[in-house]
Amino acid sequence: MGNHEATVRWKLSDGEVFTDRRYGRGHEWAFDGGAKVRASSSPEVVRVPYSDPAGIDPEEALVAALASCHMLSFLDYAARAGFVVASYEDHAVGTMAEREKGRIWMARVVLRPHIRFAGEKRPTEAEVAGLHHQAHEVCYIANSVRTEVSIEGRAEGIR
Repeated sequence: MGNHEATVRWKLSDGEVFTDRRYGRGHEWAFDGGAKVRASSSPEVVRVPYSDPAGIDPEEALVAALASCHMLSFLDYAARAGFVVASYEDHAVGTMAEREKGRIWMARVVLRPHIRFAGEKRPTEAEVAGLHHQAHEVCYIANSVRTEVSIEGRAEGIR
């Protein structure tokens, strides 16, 4: 199995006094392919101006990683089955909750993929559900977290 790397960079800005906890949480994620992403704490966790609402927060990144992993697995299984996926769009939503001792965690992520099939061979609703089940079973990210992941998708172009 391979390693996957990310570099996270943050720096105290001029004039900020770190120990007063009034410092910017904006930072950068850099990936091996050269992509750089603006990141920050969530404005729900640390108020603006100390967080950057334009940056991706770790909570959003977790939801996106789950949705992306599921989608990539789904696309692979659909292709293997001979179905043509013309488009796939997911509006995934993660819900935070409080656990024992007041610990906050991502309790649930609901994937809401809207999939449009094309081509001559079209799946049935049951086959789409099977593809989702297979995708969920092999998704590396879903297999790495305790978060409940459910799928409330819809598909067009099925038979």
